[in-house]
Order: sequence, then C-alpha cells, then structure tokens
Amino acid sequence: MSGKSARKGFLGGHLVAWGYALIIVGPMFWILSNSFKRQIDILMGTGFATPILDNYRTLLFSRQSDFLMNLWNSALVGVVSTVIVLVIATLAAFTVVRLEPPKWATFLLLGWALVFHMLPTLTFVGSWYVMFSNLGLHGTYTAVILTHIVHALPQTVFLMVGFLLNIPNDLIQAARMDGCSYGQVFRRIVLPLSFGGMAAAGALAFIQSWSDFAIALNLTDQDTMTAPVAIATFAQEHQIRYGEMASASVLSMVPALILILFGQRYVVRGLMAGAVK
Repeated sequence: MSGKSARKGFLGGHLVAWGYALIIVGPMFWILSNSFKRQIDILMGTGFATPILDNYRTLLFSRQSDFLMNLWNSALVGVVSTVIVLVIATLAAFTVVRLEPPKWATFLLLGWALVFHMLPTLTFVGSWYVMFSNLGLHGTYTAVILTHIVHALPQTVFLMVGFLLNIPNDLIQAARMDGCSYGQVFRRIVLPLSFGGMAAAGALAFIQSWSDFAIALNLTDQDTMTAPVAIATFAQEHQIRYGEMASASVLSMVPALILILFGQRYVVRGLMAGAVK
C-alpha cells in the first residue's frame, strides 16, 4: 500500500507540474502562433493557417512603426537602472552586514525597503507624474530610470543582504588584520564572491524594469515609450491589430528569455546562496 501511495503521490506531483507548465507556456505558444497569422485568420479563430511574416515585416521595417526604437528605450532604461540599483544595493548590503551600523539604522533601512516593496506601484505613480512634470522631466529617460531604480531597490537590497551574509566573516577579519581598508575588502573579497548573487539580483531587476507597464505608461512620451507601452497602442479605438500585437509581444520576450537561458546558472546559484545561510 505504501508503494502504491508513493507512486500515486509521484504521479500527482507530475500532473500538477505539467498542468502548471501548460498554464504558463500555453499562452506563449498561442501568442507565437498568432504572430504568424493574418488578421482574418486570428479573428475567425483558425487553428492552423499558412504562416506569414507580414506582421514582423510591418513591425520592424515599416516607416509607420517605431517598435525598434521602443525596444531600444526598454533596453536603455533596463540596463542603466539595473547597474545603478546593483551598485547602491551592494554597497547598502555591505554596510548593513559588515560595517555594523546602529541597529536602529539597520531596522529603518530594511523596514523601509519591506514596506515600500509591499505597496502597489500604482500608489506612487500619480505622485511621480506630478513631481516629474513640475521638474520638467516628464517624458525623459531620467524620469523612468529614477522610478525604476526606486521600484527595484528594496527587493535588490534584501537579496544582496542575504548573499553577503554567506561570505565567511573570517575572510573579512583576516583581510582587516592584513591592513586592508573596508574599501579594499569590498573590492577584493566581497565583489568577486558575490558575483553570483549580483547576477541573480541584476537579472530580476532588469526583467522587472523591462516588463514594467504602469510606470512607463505615465512617465514616457512618444520618443521615450518602452516596449510594453508600445504593445498596448496596437489596441486602437476602432481596430485591434492582433497580428502585430502578437509579434511585438514575441519580440519583447526574447531579451528576457536570452538573459535567463544564458544566466540561469548564476541566477539559480545566487538565489540558493541568498536563501540558505
């Protein structure tokens, strides 16, 4: 009976896993198939149609399309905000973990990060819109980058604190006894040993920035519009351009998928290091 129960549990676990994978991957394949269909085939719900590339040609090479610029905007905002977030979060985590600041300061920093991370993004979008409009920064890269930094920083700080806690304190003490300053300890010991954690935190911060819609919708204009906002513009008042919307969605998924595929080893290793001390 125990063997049968174990097999049933094993089968049930596999069914749940495959069902979850179908829920995640199913819509992706549906969007991918629609990107190669004509508008009429999509509207009629045709399951199998002759694949075409017109949607991609229109999206990438038409003079009326700015989607390549939108992808560039997303990449620029994502890369710059991720680099700045990693620098600030790593320095903050090193300060909290190794420099032993007053407990009230640590509590205040981590408490702020936790509360800010729990609040919905839409809570702040209106205030950011008014603030950047008054400063004359609405519609600029600066506005979007700054808000993405603020949005991703709490999560990244918590992750980097977990990663740095796994660096043996004996290494830090030995370096200090050898005459290294805290700056030298940070450059020569902490940074090389925390590369996996930084890769994991950076990947999550970049994907969060790349997929952001609410912030970019309110703070960008035609020249700085990012890919998620551009995809939404295909749903127009009198027509929804399903084929081009699907093609744009597929293209917008490519950078994140490449990042995960090539950085999976570092991401998994870094997340495991941050989860177990």
